[in-house]
Amino acid sequence: MQLFNRFVSTRSLTVFAGELLLIFGSVALAAAFQHTPDLAANLWKIALVTLVCQLCLYYNDFYDLTVVHSSRELVVRLLQAAGAASIVLAALYFVRPGLMIGDGIFVSALFVFLVAILGWRLAFNGVTGSLKLEERLLFVGTGETARKVARQVLDQHAFAYRVVGFIDDDATRIGERIVNPGIVGTPADIERLVAAHRIDRIVVGLSDRRGKLPVEELLRAKMAGIRVEDATTTYERVTGKILLDDLRPSWLIFSDGFRVSRVTRLMKRTIDLTLSLVMALVALPLMALTAVLVWLDDGWPVLYRQERVGENGRAFVLSKFRSMRKDAEKGGTPIWAKDGDVRITRVGRFIRKTRLDELPQLWNVVRGDMSFVGPRPERPFFVEQLSQAIPFYQQRHAVKPGLTGWAQVKYRYGSSTEDAMEKLRYDLYYIKHLSVIFDLTIVFDTVKVVLFRKGAA
Repeated sequence: MQLFNRFVSTRSLTVFAGELLLIFGSVALAAAFQHTPDLAANLWKIALVTLVCQLCLYYNDFYDLTVVHSSRELVVRLLQAAGAASIVLAALYFVRPGLMIGDGIFVSALFVFLVAILGWRLAFNGVTGSLKLEERLLFVGTGETARKVARQVLDQHAFAYRVVGFIDDDATRIGERIVNPGIVGTPADIERLVAAHRIDRIVVGLSDRRGKLPVEELLRAKMAGIRVEDATTTYERVTGKILLDDLRPSWLIFSDGFRVSRVTRLMKRTIDLTLSLVMALVALPLMALTAVLVWLDDGWPVLYRQERVGENGRAFVLSKFRSMRKDAEKGGTPIWAKDGDVRITRVGRFIRKTRLDELPQLWNVVRGDMSFVGPRPERPFFVEQLSQAIPFYQQRHAVKPGLTGWAQVKYRYGSSTEDAMEKLRYDLYYIKHLSVIFDLTIVFDTVKVVLFRKGAA
Protein backbone atom coordinates (compact mmCIF):
# COMPACT_ATOMS: atom_id res chain seq x y z
CA MET A 1 0.00 0.00 0.00
CA GLN A 2 1.03 3.63 -0.44
CA LEU A 3 1.61 5.46 2.83
CA PHE A 4 2.84 9.08 2.94
CA ASN A 5 3.36 8.76 -0.86
CA ARG A 6 5.81 5.91 -0.25
CA PHE A 7 5.02 2.31 -1.05
CA VAL A 8 5.05 0.39 2.23
CA SER A 9 4.43 -3.34 2.32
CA THR A 10 1.57 -4.73 4.38
CA ARG A 11 4.12 -7.05 6.00
CA SER A 12 6.19 -4.11 7.30
CA LEU A 13 3.10 -2.32 8.61
CA THR A 14 1.90 -5.49 10.35
CA VAL A 15 5.30 -6.00 11.99
CA PHE A 16 5.41 -2.36 13.11
CA ALA A 17 1.87 -2.42 14.56
CA GLY A 18 2.47 -5.71 16.35
CA GLU A 19 5.67 -4.49 17.98
CA LEU A 20 4.08 -1.19 18.97
CA LEU A 21 1.42 -3.12 20.91
CA LEU A 22 4.01 -5.47 22.42
CA ILE A 23 6.23 -2.65 23.71
CA PHE A 24 3.33 -0.63 25.07
CA GLY A 25 1.80 -3.73 26.65
CA SER A 26 5.11 -4.84 28.22
CA VAL A 27 5.72 -1.47 29.88
CA ALA A 28 2.09 -1.23 31.07
CA LEU A 29 2.29 -4.79 32.43
CA ALA A 30 5.55 -4.07 34.29
CA ALA A 31 4.01 -0.92 35.78
CA ALA A 32 0.88 -2.82 36.85
CA PHE A 33 2.89 -5.58 38.54
CA GLN A 34 4.82 -2.98 40.53
CA HIS A 35 1.51 -1.45 41.63
CA THR A 36 2.22 1.93 40.09
CA PRO A 37 -0.30 4.41 41.52
CA ASP A 38 -2.74 5.94 39.07
CA LEU A 39 -1.62 3.84 36.08
CA ALA A 40 -4.13 5.55 33.77
CA ALA A 41 -2.55 8.94 34.44
CA ASN A 42 0.85 7.51 33.45
CA LEU A 43 -0.26 6.22 30.06
CA TRP A 44 1.44 9.14 28.31
CA LYS A 45 4.74 8.18 29.98
CA ILE A 46 4.28 4.61 28.76
CA ALA A 47 3.57 6.00 25.30
CA LEU A 48 6.84 8.02 25.50
CA VAL A 49 8.82 4.87 26.29
CA THR A 50 7.11 3.10 23.38
CA LEU A 51 7.92 5.98 21.03
CA VAL A 52 11.61 6.03 22.01
CA CYS A 53 11.89 2.25 21.63
CA GLN A 54 10.26 2.23 18.20
CA LEU A 55 12.38 5.14 16.99
CA CYS A 56 15.49 3.22 18.01
CA LEU A 57 14.19 0.11 16.24
CA TYR A 58 13.43 2.16 13.12
CA TYR A 59 16.82 3.86 13.10
CA ASN A 60 18.45 0.42 13.35
CA ASP A 61 16.62 -0.60 10.14
CA PHE A 62 14.57 -3.10 12.14
CA TYR A 63 11.56 -2.57 9.88
CA ASP A 64 13.51 -3.04 6.65
CA LEU A 65 12.59 -6.68 6.14
CA THR A 66 15.12 -7.05 3.32
CA VAL A 67 17.94 -6.08 5.69
CA VAL A 68 16.58 -7.96 8.71
CA HIS A 69 15.58 -11.36 7.40
CA SER A 70 17.99 -13.73 9.16
CA SER A 71 17.63 -14.74 12.83
CA ARG A 72 21.16 -13.53 13.60
CA GLU A 73 20.54 -10.09 12.07
CA LEU A 74 17.25 -9.92 13.94
CA VAL A 75 18.85 -10.56 17.35
CA VAL A 76 21.79 -8.20 16.73
CA ARG A 77 19.66 -5.26 15.62
CA LEU A 78 17.11 -5.85 18.38
CA LEU A 79 19.81 -5.73 21.05
CA GLN A 80 21.40 -2.64 19.46
CA ALA A 81 18.06 -0.86 19.44
CA ALA A 82 17.33 -1.88 23.04
CA GLY A 83 20.72 -0.56 24.14
CA ALA A 84 20.16 2.74 22.33
CA ALA A 85 16.67 3.08 23.83
CA SER A 86 18.08 2.47 27.32
CA ILE A 87 20.67 5.22 26.87
CA VAL A 88 18.16 7.73 25.46
CA LEU A 89 15.64 7.05 28.25
CA ALA A 90 18.35 7.24 30.92
CA ALA A 91 19.36 10.65 29.57
CA LEU A 92 15.73 11.83 29.49
CA TYR A 93 15.14 10.63 33.07
CA PHE A 94 18.34 12.35 34.22
CA VAL A 95 17.23 15.68 32.72
CA ARG A 96 13.55 15.28 33.67
CA PRO A 97 13.11 12.80 36.55
CA GLY A 98 9.36 13.42 36.42
CA LEU A 99 9.18 11.44 33.17
CA MET A 100 9.92 8.19 35.01
CA ILE A 101 6.98 5.83 35.50
CA GLY A 102 8.57 4.16 38.52
CA ASP A 103 11.85 2.66 39.75
CA GLY A 104 12.99 -0.33 37.72
CA ILE A 105 9.87 -0.51 35.54
CA PHE A 106 11.68 -0.03 32.23
CA VAL A 107 14.31 -2.65 33.13
CA SER A 108 11.55 -5.17 33.91
CA ALA A 109 9.67 -4.28 30.73
CA LEU A 110 12.87 -4.47 28.66
CA PHE A 111 13.30 -8.19 29.25
CA VAL A 112 9.62 -8.87 28.55
CA PHE A 113 9.41 -7.01 25.26
CA LEU A 114 12.77 -8.30 24.01
CA VAL A 115 11.50 -11.86 24.37
CA ALA A 116 8.05 -10.90 23.06
CA ILE A 117 9.38 -9.07 19.98
CA LEU A 118 11.84 -11.86 19.17
CA GLY A 119 9.09 -14.48 19.48
CA TRP A 120 6.64 -12.38 17.47
CA ARG A 121 9.07 -11.72 14.63
CA LEU A 122 10.18 -15.36 14.38
CA ALA A 123 6.56 -16.52 14.40
CA PHE A 124 5.64 -13.89 11.81
CA ASN A 125 8.50 -14.91 9.53
CA GLY A 126 7.55 -18.56 9.88
CA VAL A 127 3.89 -18.01 9.06
CA THR A 128 4.42 -15.56 6.19
CA GLY A 129 7.12 -17.83 4.77
CA SER A 130 4.37 -20.22 3.77
CA LEU A 131 3.87 -20.24 0.00
CA LYS A 132 0.13 -20.01 0.53
CA LEU A 133 0.50 -16.45 1.82
CA GLU A 134 2.68 -15.25 -1.06
CA GLU A 135 1.42 -13.44 -4.14
CA ARG A 136 2.38 -15.36 -7.27
CA LEU A 137 3.83 -13.39 -10.20
CA LEU A 138 4.06 -14.44 -13.84
CA PHE A 139 6.38 -12.40 -16.07
CA VAL A 140 5.57 -11.85 -19.74
CA GLY A 141 8.89 -11.35 -21.52
CA THR A 142 12.44 -12.55 -20.92
CA GLY A 143 14.43 -9.44 -21.87
CA GLU A 144 16.64 -7.30 -19.65
CA THR A 145 13.70 -5.29 -18.25
CA ALA A 146 11.83 -8.42 -17.14
CA ARG A 147 14.99 -9.94 -15.70
CA LYS A 148 15.93 -6.78 -13.78
CA VAL A 149 12.50 -6.42 -12.19
CA ALA A 150 12.38 -10.14 -11.35
CA ARG A 151 15.77 -9.89 -9.62
CA GLN A 152 14.53 -6.97 -7.53
CA VAL A 153 11.44 -8.96 -6.54
CA LEU A 154 13.56 -11.98 -5.57
CA ASP A 155 16.10 -9.91 -3.61
CA GLN A 156 13.59 -8.12 -1.39
CA HIS A 157 11.71 -9.57 1.59
CA ALA A 158 9.23 -6.79 2.35
CA PHE A 159 6.63 -7.66 -0.30
CA ALA A 160 5.41 -11.25 -0.22
CA TYR A 161 5.94 -12.02 -3.90
CA ARG A 162 7.01 -15.27 -5.56
CA VAL A 163 8.07 -15.40 -9.19
CA VAL A 164 6.46 -18.47 -10.78
CA GLY A 165 8.20 -18.07 -14.13
CA PHE A 166 8.46 -16.31 -17.48
CA ILE A 167 6.51 -16.32 -20.75
CA ASP A 168 8.46 -16.36 -24.02
CA ASP A 169 7.38 -16.54 -27.67
CA ASP A 170 9.78 -19.40 -28.44
CA ALA A 171 8.33 -22.76 -27.26
CA THR A 172 11.74 -24.42 -27.60
CA ARG A 173 13.04 -22.32 -24.67
CA ILE A 174 10.54 -23.71 -22.14
CA GLY A 175 12.48 -24.94 -19.11
CA GLU A 176 15.41 -22.57 -19.68
CA ARG A 177 16.55 -20.83 -16.49
CA ILE A 178 16.35 -17.00 -16.44
CA VAL A 179 16.87 -15.71 -12.87
CA ASN A 180 16.40 -18.93 -10.92
CA PRO A 181 12.75 -19.29 -12.05
CA GLY A 182 12.72 -20.25 -15.72
CA ILE A 183 10.53 -20.05 -18.82
CA VAL A 184 7.29 -21.91 -18.12
CA GLY A 185 5.34 -21.35 -21.33
CA THR A 186 4.34 -19.27 -24.32
CA PRO A 187 1.56 -16.64 -24.57
CA ALA A 188 -0.87 -19.42 -25.53
CA ASP A 189 -0.19 -21.06 -22.13
CA ILE A 190 -1.07 -18.01 -20.01
CA GLU A 191 -4.65 -19.11 -19.25
CA ARG A 192 -3.51 -22.63 -18.29
CA LEU A 193 -0.63 -21.34 -16.14
CA VAL A 194 -2.91 -18.85 -14.35
CA ALA A 195 -5.21 -21.69 -13.32
CA ALA A 196 -2.51 -24.26 -12.55
CA HIS A 197 -0.31 -21.97 -10.42
CA ARG A 198 -3.05 -19.70 -9.05
CA ILE A 199 -1.31 -16.61 -10.48
CA ASP A 200 -2.25 -13.36 -8.70
CA ARG A 201 -0.38 -10.83 -10.86
CA ILE A 202 0.98 -10.75 -14.41
CA VAL A 203 3.94 -8.41 -14.97
CA VAL A 204 4.52 -7.31 -18.56
CA GLY A 205 8.21 -6.72 -19.21
CA LEU A 206 8.49 -6.63 -22.99
CA SER A 207 11.10 -4.23 -24.37
CA ASP A 208 9.41 -4.05 -27.78
CA ARG A 209 5.64 -4.60 -27.66
CA ARG A 210 4.81 -3.97 -31.30
CA GLY A 211 3.23 -7.17 -32.59
CA LYS A 212 4.45 -9.12 -29.52
CA LEU A 213 2.04 -8.18 -26.75
CA PRO A 214 -0.39 -11.09 -26.20
CA VAL A 215 -3.41 -8.79 -25.97
CA GLU A 216 -6.12 -11.46 -26.06
CA GLU A 217 -4.50 -13.64 -23.41
CA LEU A 218 -3.81 -10.69 -21.10
CA LEU A 219 -7.34 -9.35 -21.56
CA ARG A 220 -8.86 -12.71 -20.59
CA ALA A 221 -6.64 -12.82 -17.50
CA LYS A 222 -7.66 -9.27 -16.60
CA MET A 223 -11.35 -10.13 -16.96
CA ALA A 224 -10.79 -13.17 -14.73
CA GLY A 225 -9.65 -10.88 -11.89
CA ILE A 226 -5.87 -11.21 -12.33
CA ARG A 227 -3.87 -8.01 -11.85
CA VAL A 228 -1.99 -7.09 -15.03
CA GLU A 229 0.63 -4.35 -14.79
CA ASP A 230 3.68 -2.94 -16.50
CA ALA A 231 7.09 -4.01 -15.15
CA THR A 232 7.91 -0.34 -14.50
CA THR A 233 5.01 -0.15 -12.02
CA THR A 234 6.14 -3.30 -10.20
CA TYR A 235 9.71 -2.00 -10.00
CA GLU A 236 8.49 1.35 -8.64
CA ARG A 237 6.47 -0.27 -5.88
CA VAL A 238 9.18 -2.70 -4.78
CA THR A 239 12.18 -0.34 -4.90
CA GLY A 240 10.88 3.20 -4.33
CA LYS A 241 12.46 4.37 -7.59
CA ILE A 242 11.54 4.51 -11.28
CA LEU A 243 12.98 2.10 -13.84
CA LEU A 244 14.76 4.05 -16.57
CA ASP A 245 15.55 1.04 -18.76
CA ASP A 246 13.19 1.11 -21.75
CA LEU A 247 11.17 3.89 -20.08
CA ARG A 248 8.92 5.52 -22.64
CA PRO A 249 8.00 9.22 -22.58
CA SER A 250 4.36 8.11 -22.83
CA TRP A 251 4.66 6.43 -19.42
CA LEU A 252 5.73 9.73 -17.87
CA ILE A 253 3.01 11.62 -19.72
CA PHE A 254 0.09 9.33 -18.88
CA SER A 255 1.24 8.06 -15.48
CA ASP A 256 -0.46 9.25 -12.30
CA GLY A 257 1.56 11.78 -10.36
CA PHE A 258 4.05 14.44 -11.53
CA ARG A 259 1.50 17.07 -10.52
CA VAL A 260 2.13 19.63 -7.78
CA SER A 261 -0.79 21.84 -6.82
CA ARG A 262 -0.43 25.50 -5.88
CA VAL A 263 -1.51 24.64 -2.33
CA THR A 264 1.27 22.03 -2.04
CA ARG A 265 3.84 24.51 -3.40
CA LEU A 266 2.69 27.17 -0.91
CA MET A 267 2.82 24.74 2.02
CA LYS A 268 6.21 23.46 0.92
CA ARG A 269 7.60 27.00 0.70
CA THR A 270 6.18 27.85 4.15
CA ILE A 271 7.81 24.77 5.67
CA ASP A 272 11.08 25.58 3.87
CA LEU A 273 11.22 29.06 5.34
CA THR A 274 10.23 27.91 8.83
CA LEU A 275 12.69 25.01 8.99
CA SER A 276 15.59 26.92 7.46
CA LEU A 277 15.21 29.98 9.73
CA VAL A 278 14.80 27.85 12.88
CA MET A 279 17.76 25.65 11.93
CA ALA A 280 19.91 28.69 11.09
CA LEU A 281 19.26 30.19 14.51
CA VAL A 282 19.87 26.92 16.36
CA ALA A 283 22.98 26.08 14.33
CA LEU A 284 24.52 29.56 14.41
CA PRO A 285 27.11 28.69 17.13
CA LEU A 286 27.92 25.45 15.30
CA MET A 287 28.39 27.32 12.02
CA ALA A 288 30.71 29.82 13.73
CA LEU A 289 32.76 26.96 15.19
CA THR A 290 32.91 25.20 11.82
CA ALA A 291 34.10 28.40 10.14
CA VAL A 292 36.89 28.76 12.71
CA LEU A 293 37.97 25.13 12.27
CA VAL A 294 38.08 25.46 8.47
CA TRP A 295 40.14 28.64 8.79
CA LEU A 296 42.61 27.08 11.27
CA ASP A 297 42.98 23.99 9.06
CA ASP A 298 43.42 25.58 5.63
CA GLY A 299 43.04 29.35 5.89
CA TRP A 300 40.66 31.63 4.02
CA PRO A 301 38.14 31.50 2.50
CA VAL A 302 35.97 29.36 4.78
CA LEU A 303 33.04 29.39 2.36
CA TYR A 304 33.02 27.83 -1.08
CA ARG A 305 30.64 29.34 -3.64
CA GLN A 306 29.75 27.32 -6.68
CA GLU A 307 27.28 27.62 -9.55
CA ARG A 308 24.56 24.97 -9.56
CA VAL A 309 21.51 24.23 -11.71
CA GLY A 310 18.14 24.77 -10.06
CA GLU A 311 14.45 24.61 -10.91
CA ASN A 312 13.68 24.79 -14.65
CA GLY A 313 17.41 24.83 -15.42
CA ARG A 314 17.99 28.22 -13.77
CA ALA A 315 21.52 28.67 -12.43
CA PHE A 316 22.20 29.93 -8.90
CA VAL A 317 25.20 30.26 -6.59
CA LEU A 318 25.34 27.70 -3.79
CA SER A 319 27.33 28.28 -0.60
CA LYS A 320 29.07 25.57 1.45
CA PHE A 321 31.80 25.43 4.05
CA ARG A 322 34.98 24.65 2.15
CA SER A 323 35.99 21.02 2.64
CA MET A 324 38.70 20.79 -0.04
CA ARG A 325 42.02 22.47 -0.64
CA LYS A 326 41.89 25.89 -2.28
CA ASP A 327 43.58 24.46 -5.40
CA ALA A 328 41.20 21.47 -5.67
CA GLU A 329 40.38 22.32 -9.30
CA LYS A 330 43.47 24.23 -10.31
CA GLY A 331 43.20 22.89 -13.87
CA GLY A 332 39.87 24.66 -14.27
CA THR A 333 37.92 21.49 -15.11
CA PRO A 334 35.27 20.38 -12.59
CA ILE A 335 36.11 17.02 -10.97
CA TRP A 336 33.70 14.79 -9.04
CA ALA A 337 34.56 14.15 -5.40
CA LYS A 338 35.24 10.47 -4.67
CA ASP A 339 35.72 8.27 -1.61
CA GLY A 340 39.17 8.88 -0.18
CA ASP A 341 39.65 12.01 -2.32
CA VAL A 342 43.10 13.43 -1.47
CA ARG A 343 41.85 16.98 -2.09
CA ILE A 344 39.65 16.85 1.03
CA THR A 345 41.20 18.48 4.09
CA ARG A 346 41.25 16.95 7.58
CA VAL A 347 38.45 19.19 8.84
CA GLY A 348 36.74 18.84 5.47
CA ARG A 349 36.46 15.07 5.87
CA PHE A 350 34.74 15.51 9.22
CA ILE A 351 32.29 18.21 8.14
CA ARG A 352 31.35 16.24 5.02
CA LYS A 353 30.62 13.14 7.09
CA THR A 354 28.53 15.11 9.59
CA ARG A 355 26.91 17.30 6.88
CA LEU A 356 28.13 20.46 8.63
CA ASP A 357 29.47 21.70 5.29
CA GLU A 358 25.85 21.91 4.03
CA LEU A 359 24.65 24.40 6.68
CA PRO A 360 25.32 27.61 4.66
CA GLN A 361 22.82 26.29 2.09
CA LEU A 362 20.09 27.30 4.53
CA TRP A 363 20.58 30.78 3.04
CA ASN A 364 19.85 29.36 -0.42
CA VAL A 365 16.61 27.91 0.97
CA VAL A 366 15.62 31.27 2.47
CA ARG A 367 16.33 32.99 -0.86
CA GLY A 368 14.18 30.47 -2.72
CA ASP A 369 17.00 28.97 -4.82
CA MET A 370 16.51 25.65 -3.06
CA SER A 371 13.94 23.75 -1.06
CA PHE A 372 14.57 21.81 2.13
CA VAL A 373 13.77 18.57 0.27
CA GLY A 374 14.45 17.92 -3.41
CA PRO A 375 16.99 16.47 -5.86
CA ARG A 376 20.63 17.29 -5.20
CA PRO A 377 21.69 20.41 -7.19
CA GLU A 378 24.41 19.63 -9.71
CA ARG A 379 26.98 21.80 -11.47
CA PRO A 380 26.25 22.98 -15.05
CA PHE A 381 29.32 21.16 -16.39
CA PHE A 382 28.10 17.82 -15.06
CA VAL A 383 24.46 18.53 -15.98
CA GLU A 384 25.48 18.96 -19.62
CA GLN A 385 27.46 15.71 -19.58
CA LEU A 386 24.82 13.69 -17.74
CA SER A 387 21.96 15.00 -19.89
CA GLN A 388 23.71 13.58 -22.95
CA ALA A 389 24.45 10.23 -21.29
CA ILE A 390 21.23 9.63 -19.29
CA PRO A 391 17.69 9.79 -20.72
CA PHE A 392 15.24 12.07 -18.86
CA TYR A 393 18.03 13.63 -16.76
CA GLN A 394 16.72 17.16 -17.37
CA GLN A 395 13.35 16.16 -15.86
CA ARG A 396 14.88 16.25 -12.38
CA HIS A 397 14.92 20.06 -12.70
CA ALA A 398 11.11 20.18 -12.67
CA VAL A 399 11.29 21.03 -8.94
CA LYS A 400 13.66 23.00 -6.74
CA PRO A 401 16.80 21.16 -5.60
CA GLY A 402 17.04 20.34 -1.91
CA LEU A 403 19.35 20.20 1.09
CA THR A 404 18.25 16.60 1.45
CA GLY A 405 16.17 14.36 -0.75
CA TRP A 406 14.83 10.90 -1.50
CA ALA A 407 17.96 9.95 -3.46
CA GLN A 408 20.25 11.30 -0.72
CA VAL A 409 18.65 9.17 2.03
CA LYS A 410 18.31 6.04 -0.12
CA TYR A 411 21.63 5.98 -1.98
CA ARG A 412 25.27 6.62 -1.23
CA TYR A 413 27.22 9.67 -2.35
CA GLY A 414 27.52 9.50 -6.17
CA SER A 415 30.70 10.11 -8.14
CA SER A 416 30.05 8.52 -11.54
CA THR A 417 27.56 8.42 -14.40
CA GLU A 418 26.21 5.11 -13.05
CA ASP A 419 25.64 6.68 -9.63
CA ALA A 420 23.92 9.66 -11.26
CA MET A 421 21.58 7.32 -13.15
CA GLU A 422 20.70 5.43 -9.98
CA LYS A 423 19.99 8.66 -8.11
CA LEU A 424 17.87 9.89 -11.02
CA ARG A 425 15.62 6.84 -10.52
CA TYR A 426 14.97 8.03 -6.95
CA ASP A 427 14.63 11.68 -7.99
CA LEU A 428 11.94 10.89 -10.57
CA TYR A 429 10.07 8.82 -7.99
CA TYR A 430 10.18 11.79 -5.62
CA ILE A 431 8.97 14.22 -8.29
CA LYS A 432 6.16 11.85 -9.23
CA HIS A 433 4.94 11.46 -5.63
CA LEU A 434 5.89 14.88 -4.24
CA SER A 435 3.83 15.96 -1.23
CA VAL A 436 4.36 17.77 2.06
CA ILE A 437 3.96 14.55 4.06
CA PHE A 438 6.50 12.78 1.84
CA ASP A 439 8.92 15.68 2.45
CA LEU A 440 8.52 15.33 6.21
CA THR A 441 9.24 11.58 6.09
CA ILE A 442 12.40 12.32 4.10
CA VAL A 443 13.50 14.86 6.74
CA PHE A 444 12.83 12.16 9.35
CA ASP A 445 14.99 9.68 7.41
CA THR A 446 17.72 12.30 7.00
CA VAL A 447 18.25 12.25 10.78
CA LYS A 448 19.14 8.56 10.48
CA VAL A 449 21.51 9.24 7.59
CA VAL A 450 23.33 11.97 9.55
CA LEU A 451 23.46 9.96 12.80
CA PHE A 452 24.91 6.90 11.10
CA ARG A 453 26.99 8.88 8.59
CA LYS A 454 25.55 7.20 5.53
CA GLY A 455 25.97 8.54 2.02
CA ALA A 456 28.71 11.11 2.54
CA ALA A 457 32.01 11.02 0.76
